[in-house]
Amino acid sequence: MQFELTREYIDDLKLIIEEQNEAEAIALMDELHPADIAEIYDELGIEEAKFLYLLLDGDIAADVLAELEDDDRDRFLKALPVEVIAKKFIDHMDSDDAADLIGGLSDDKQEEILSQIEDVETAGDIVDLLHYDEDTAGGLMGKELVIVNENWTVLTCLRELSRQAEDIDEIYYVYVVDDDNKLIGTLSLKKMILSPTSAKIINIFEPDAMSVHTDEPAEEVSLIMEKYDLVALPVVDSIGRLMGRITIDDVVDVIRDEAEKDYQMASGISEDIEANDSIWLQTRARLPWLLIGLAGGILAAMVISIHENGLADNAKLAFFIPLITAMAGNVGVQSSAIIVQGIASNSLGIESTFSRLMRELGGAIINGLTCSSLLFLCNYFFYADSFALTISVSVALFAVIIFAAIAGTLIPLMLNRMKIDPALATGPFITTLNDIVGLLIYLAIGVYFYSAF
Repeated sequence: MQFELTREYIDDLKLIIEEQNEAEAIALMDELHPADIAEIYDELGIEEAKFLYLLLDGDIAADVLAELEDDDRDRFLKALPVEVIAKKFIDHMDSDDAADLIGGLSDDKQEEILSQIEDVETAGDIVDLLHYDEDTAGGLMGKELVIVNENWTVLTCLRELSRQAEDIDEIYYVYVVDDDNKLIGTLSLKKMILSPTSAKIINIFEPDAMSVHTDEPAEEVSLIMEKYDLVALPVVDSIGRLMGRITIDDVVDVIRDEAEKDYQMASGISEDIEANDSIWLQTRARLPWLLIGLAGGILAAMVISIHENGLADNAKLAFFIPLITAMAGNVGVQSSAIIVQGIASNSLGIESTFSRLMRELGGAIINGLTCSSLLFLCNYFFYADSFALTISVSVALFAVIIFAAIAGTLIPLMLNRMKIDPALATGPFITTLNDIVGLLIYLAIGVYFYSAF
């Protein structure tokens, strides 16, 4: 049954912690999923969370720690002794999760934790992973995988599989290597079980296994696994030696993090922040784009002031300024969002920039004609008492929609070509640009038609 966190639950738990009632605390958290326990910890102070943590079994404690947000986890780890981190958490984690866990700590604390790990091989695996950038395949991979040699028999493989599988939660593939530990293919568990025990692996394995290099960007790894529906992907070094594997749960985290980053950037937030971050951090992340919006507003005011005389003579032109700016912003954000989404998912294909522009322009013409025609009819029959106003607003709206669609298409493509995150093109940036240019187009057309009629 899904757990629902309530204020009453938290108050009861805090009272139990205050009374140091270990039995009641364990009973209250009994059968909860690690993600639910992590949600509880967000509502507690460090010392309160620490009390609960030390009551959990090793496997559950490690899972809960993995569910915490990075900032919360780092703060929590700093409050725990190194021997507790090593024995309670590291010993119950996969190597990639353990490396992520201590990667944000100081070098001195990392060394202290690693020195507390009794299994030298496990400690060595974690040290190896700490050398890779966290945003690369090497930083994502774990060392837990089943490896067999091409020259072994099926019987030898079965024995080795039984030995190696003790420390692996999920076995997706058996990887086949040569005598130099270079990846040469994969072995189907079904084929291994159905083959004679005397059969050689070299005769039954599947060659040409898909793999990525250790320095492959994490985002590219996620695209590969998504495209080919892979649940695990082997990682090799520059000469093809098998170094580890990336599992689907790690890629889901990457996809989620990228989606959150793009969403925040499109909303005008320049850093990765959480709802419970400090006011200073939230202000620092938001203020740059607010200042850009402020500058855009000042420029828009300057555009209006340039046409002050025209607006004074034709005051009703001002009535439609909010409509023009809103439509310009909406069309621009829609166009840029489609392109940014295509870039992020690598679904744009080999279509040229010109072809994409023509496709978007065709849609803009249809949308522009529809919206401007409806506006024309509305003004002609119900609102405007001037044909000059009716025609100028409709023509300006059509022109603004066309410009906004072109800008929304070209800007993210240009940013992507310049190796700048195209998510910058959505949100405040494209809206501000289209507001300013939309006003220029509208007022220029309005003044022209008023003078013509």
